[in-house]
Amino acid sequence: MQNGTPSASARTGTIHRVTGETNVRVKLGLDGSGSCQVATGVPFLDHMLHQISSHGLIDLEISAKGDTHIDDHHTNEDVGIAVGQALAKALGDRRGIHRFGHFLAPLDEALVQVALDCSGRPHLSWGLTIPAAKIGTYDTELVKEFYVAVANNAGLTLHVRQLDGVNSHHIVEASFKAFARALRQAVEIDPRRADAVPSSKGVLERAGS
Repeated sequence: MQNGTPSASARTGTIHRVTGETNVRVKLGLDGSGSCQVATGVPFLDHMLHQISSHGLIDLEISAKGDTHIDDHHTNEDVGIAVGQALAKALGDRRGIHRFGHFLAPLDEALVQVALDCSGRPHLSWGLTIPAAKIGTYDTELVKEFYVAVANNAGLTLHVRQLDGVNSHHIVEASFKAFARALRQAVEIDPRRADAVPSSKGVLERAGS
């Protein structure tokens, strides 16, 4: 960090999470180019992680091995937890960031809005209505569980709203694209406040504090 401004090398987070159900490794870089190497064993989740990386310009390296012979729940949740923890590490004390982000993403007939605050205070307001129970082999109820895990562990106040859409794949993918672009906006350095924490209190609470 120079003059209080986080350097690109400082804005990374690495997490290795091991439980009786999963083994997850995540490396995340906020100042990347959208480089993405992910293999979770859950193909649809991999596809959505690529959306976060590509549209958020976040470099992601993720490998996960889990009990997918049972179902995808534990792997999906633990990848979300590890991504959230890596994001929190990369943000540090959140000095210099814009903090707030908002994006409205269309995908054919689907239209999804995401607004978020890197506040350190976890909260999810959920507004997706996904018609299908499954997309391929992926249980669509796991979409919300992924966002819950990320928000809780990264310390995000996160609002996800569906304005339109009938195709389940389009709705979910639009939400990930909107999340990626809103997150990119929020975590980028504000050149007018690069040496300050973006809070009138002078500090942003961290997840788990």
